[in-house]
Amino acid sequence: MTTSVTVLSYGDRALLVELGGTERVVGYVDALLARELPGVADVVPAAETVLVVASGVTPLAALRTELETVEPNSGSVAATEEAETVEIAVLYDGPDLADVARLTGLDEAEVVAAHTGSLWRVAFGGFAPGFGYLVGGDPRLQVPRRDSARTAVPAGAVGLAGEYTGVYPRESPGGWQLIGTTRERMWDLEREQPAVLRPGAVIRFVAEDAR
Repeated sequence: MTTSVTVLSYGDRALLVELGGTERVVGYVDALLARELPGVADVVPAAETVLVVASGVTPLAALRTELETVEPNSGSVAATEEAETVEIAVLYDGPDLADVARLTGLDEAEVVAAHTGSLWRVAFGGFAPGFGYLVGGDPRLQVPRRDSARTAVPAGAVGLAGEYTGVYPRESPGGWQLIGTTRERMWDLEREQPAVLRPGAVIRFVAEDAR
């Protein structure tokens, strides 16, 4: 049975689908893209909504009807071993690693094992160019943000906050719990695809030895 979704007008060429949670967003986007609906120019997921941009000749009323019948796929957040994955090497040297261990009841090695032991999905992008919000990892790693944000988090810092993990693409303020760093450039305009962490991508973190 189809679960109803709320579809709102968003200007004269787009519709906003309200889903109420990131897991439903990921499942909805997977189901929507599988339909390959004509007249859809772009699909932009966020934490609880999906913006669907129509092409210039698509009647919004007809598109709204289609969007209201899309049923979010279940289990979409959990990436499978068969999925094509992007590996990101991480040196687990973050200043908050010990705090994350304390908050989760794990030791530091177990935190690293949990972070590298699951495949993650990029649910949506935001905050800064190249920043992706990754979900679907080990639920034991769900920790709150820091009580006070740092004024400068270095590029490549790998952090945890709530259900998400993410990698800072450039130096910026931030309040996530930092557990490691990567030398991978998350955002590079010289590449054909500037962002490594694109919505829908499957990510595996790999522990890197200190050098």
